[in-house]
Amino acid sequence: MFELTFLGTSASAPTIQRGLSSAVVDYRDHRFMIDCGEGTQRQLLKSGLGFKRLDRILLTHGHLDHILGLGGLISTFGRWEMISEIEIYAGHWPLQRVAELLRVVFGALEEVPMQVHLREIRPGVLMENEEFTLSAFPVSHRGPGCFGFSFVERSRRPFLADRAEALGVPAGPVRRQLVAGEPVTLADGRVIHPDQVLGPEQPGASLIFIGDVGRTDDLVPVAHRATALVIEATYLEEEADMARRFGHLTAAQAARLAREAEVGTLILHHLSRRYTVREVLAEARPIFENVIVANDFDRFRVSRREAVTLVSREDHH
Repeated sequence: MFELTFLGTSASAPTIQRGLSSAVVDYRDHRFMIDCGEGTQRQLLKSGLGFKRLDRILLTHGHLDHILGLGGLISTFGRWEMISEIEIYAGHWPLQRVAELLRVVFGALEEVPMQVHLREIRPGVLMENEEFTLSAFPVSHRGPGCFGFSFVERSRRPFLADRAEALGVPAGPVRRQLVAGEPVTLADGRVIHPDQVLGPEQPGASLIFIGDVGRTDDLVPVAHRATALVIEATYLEEEADMARRFGHLTAAQAARLAREAEVGTLILHHLSRRYTVREVLAEARPIFENVIVANDFDRFRVSRREAVTLVSREDHH
């Protein structure tokens, strides 16, 4: 199960209710921040997440409203928090901008008060283990080095406890061996094989996170049947020409992508102050019904069983 917390959901500039782009994805002991707009460290504190385990940052692209908070965040980490090093993953041009930002803030990269590892990413797997895979894929926006991120749990075969009971398989290490795909020999000499107590393979949860993007035709395979698709909705169709000019999407375009890709839930973020949430939903829902407009501090659980669950939400007045 992935847990997704939005820290900032506004496009280009903050509003009273919305900060600049940032979100955090938690998966077991792993934590990833995606983008770090101005004011993100205050949003982290207000959200209750704090700074613990926040040693990996993924950047969708290099525009200032997505990276400007890095200077202050790294300064705080280096001087006050128990984080000795941090990894920042991004395309080549965004990493150049991050390096320039850190030079402005600290005078020179050598003066940064902690170890900062700038990791250039290319399309493909960034991290994988026995539990999940994190991958990056290119998206089209203004400027080079723009990426989206895919978090996918490994497929698993569920353990069928009733069958195990009927076969006399005791609880404990023997069952763990069967779940791991290993046959076991019981005390009476019978050999039990995993197929006898494991159900059909079930796909894990999948979370596709996309920031600023100007086209969707190349994203259908990436988002196909994702549990949750997170993507921008900066404009409405009435300003589709402006969306094209600035490399952004309308709510309708995002909804059409969700419908074509057969995703479970569509979550819209990066919202312009031009529109209300009601207007964005009114455009998207006739095209794709299961859509949510994210607010700052919204927390979602993305799981294979419960699909997408809104865990907490602050009221916007």
